[in-house]
Amino acid sequence: MKPSDEEAGCLVSRGGRLYTRSAAPGIRVYGERLVSFEGVEYREWDPYRSKLSAYLRLGGGPLPFRKDDSVLYLGAASGTTASHVSDMVPEGRVYCVEFSPRTFRELVRNCDRRPNMIPILGDATRPEEYSFVVGSSGVVYSDVAQKRQADILADNMDLFGADRGMVSIKARSEDVTAAPADIFSSSEARLRDRGFRIEDIHSLEPYEMSHAMIYVRRG
Repeated sequence: MKPSDEEAGCLVSRGGRLYTRSAAPGIRVYGERLVSFEGVEYREWDPYRSKLSAYLRLGGGPLPFRKDDSVLYLGAASGTTASHVSDMVPEGRVYCVEFSPRTFRELVRNCDRRPNMIPILGDATRPEEYSFVVGSSGVVYSDVAQKRQADILADNMDLFGADRGMVSIKARSEDVTAAPADIFSSSEARLRDRGFRIEDIHSLEPYEMSHAMIYVRRG
């Protein structure tokens, strides 16, 4: 396994599997496989455990993250996907917002091992409550299971001045009676109404049912 020059070693694909270069060698976050090449450790990125990995496996991309980005991650849970994002921004930071106090305790443990991950106990619908911690952000990534998912992404991007954003839309969290395709279309339209350009939209099936990833840029 050898990273290409374009990937700069942060994200690589070999043999149909995805890997990120570990920012905390020797440490597993969720039991993932660790592999080495020329003394560099990589972590396998499981598409069944991460919607962002599923998006890439299904042909999405490229991702919006740069090595020195400040990333605001909404709905970080215990930090599974956020830890892979932290691998991809080794010179930046990942602000991890999680609402559940129980899940937050596990997130804090995972952040303790990664100095560029900052845990925040907060409500993604109220970004002003954690603005004093985050300051500004280049990218917002949202994985929040509730209504108004497109607006939650847009509200956070507006407040923190982000020019790139991704949102995992969970159709059943918006409306259990509506067709997922209709939910995805209305979310896309809402983001356009809020002033964002749609770069990509991908269904996440078969890894996640009734889910789609939307990638936007400002303007």
